[in-house]
Amino acid sequence: MGSLLSLPVIISALELGFIYALVALALFLSYSILNIADLSTDGCFTLGCAVGAQVVIMGHPILALFAAMLAGVCSGYIMALLQTKLGVESILAGIIVNTGLYTVNLAVMGFSSNLSIFKSDTIYSLFKDMLGNTSYKLVVSIVIVLAACAAMAWFLGTRLGLSIRATGDNSDMVKASSINPGFTITVGLCISGSLTALSGCLIGQYQKSCDINLGTGMVTIALASLIIGETLVGKSSIFRRIAGVIIGSCLYRFAIAVALRLHIPAECLKLVSAVIVAVAIASPYLKSQVAFQRRKMAAVSAGKGGDGAC
Repeated sequence: MGSLLSLPVIISALELGFIYALVALALFLSYSILNIADLSTDGCFTLGCAVGAQVVIMGHPILALFAAMLAGVCSGYIMALLQTKLGVESILAGIIVNTGLYTVNLAVMGFSSNLSIFKSDTIYSLFKDMLGNTSYKLVVSIVIVLAACAAMAWFLGTRLGLSIRATGDNSDMVKASSINPGFTITVGLCISGSLTALSGCLIGQYQKSCDINLGTGMVTIALASLIIGETLVGKSSIFRRIAGVIIGSCLYRFAIAVALRLHIPAECLKLVSAVIVAVAIASPYLKSQVAFQRRKMAAVSAGKGGDGAC
């Protein structure tokens, strides 16, 4: 077990876990809060990576983060526009946006399937000398993700944030309270898109390259992280749920790291991801069934004990 989770493996899993936690946080807002299945996540992730890579090549790695987030806002706005103004179902809207983003991403990358930024400074290399050669990537990722999580927790406690939460619970009630659900959905999806794109930008700077298929399966990864976190930490408060997102993302990356260390072929990682998602989704139901069977057996035992006493 020690060889499976050596220090370099743990650090790498934590680095990726924190970066991908931003996608899980975006899905937390769109899926758990707004109750919207946002299938544009894959394309939006690649969009953030592509936009960020181009800005990094121009010599502005920090500005690349904000440029990627702005691109994500645009993606989220188109997603919301299709739903709120054109009456397109959320799943279909996500498929449409994701399909269109493929061409947009190619255009941003200069109609090339790969974009390298190895010769450019990144946000990680800027802090390498300051933080040391071992943990500088992890520290930078933690700072950015914790700042995003703190901003999310604060925002969801504001009046607009509470309106967004109420929209996901009951849009009819929100409409009766003179709040425009179309506006709250738009704001929520724009924030979700910005977080997804920010994660894509960080991944691009982390690995110093961008690929057109980089975001493939990102919905599965984020969903697995979200469900694992909610299963382990619970849903008692916003702070616990946000913390669960980070924990779930890191645990997911640990599971993938162990799978790689066990020499599972890279072609099988999608299957591993699907199994992790299935187990995470089914675990609350299985847990309730186990508790029910225990209560049932306890009741039967108590009934037999009562009969013996008579």
